[in-house]
Amino acid sequence: MVQTRCPKCGSTRVGKGKLSGYATLQPKGKVFSLGSAIITNVCSECGFIFDLYAEKPEKFIPR
Repeated sequence: MVQTRCPKCGSTRVGKGKLSGYATLQPKGKVFSLGSAIITNVCSECGFIFDLYAEKPEKFIPR
């Protein structure tokens, strides 16, 4: 469940962020997988980053 309130300072000024490029999340044991970018919530008041999740969760289906 995505929070709309910062768990650190309580602010409701929360935006979205995306870690991509070299910061992709790689599936464990899948050497040649491109992985997935990581989507985050970012507090616009204190800068706290929370609720990280994979943009492409289907990349992590066990084989």
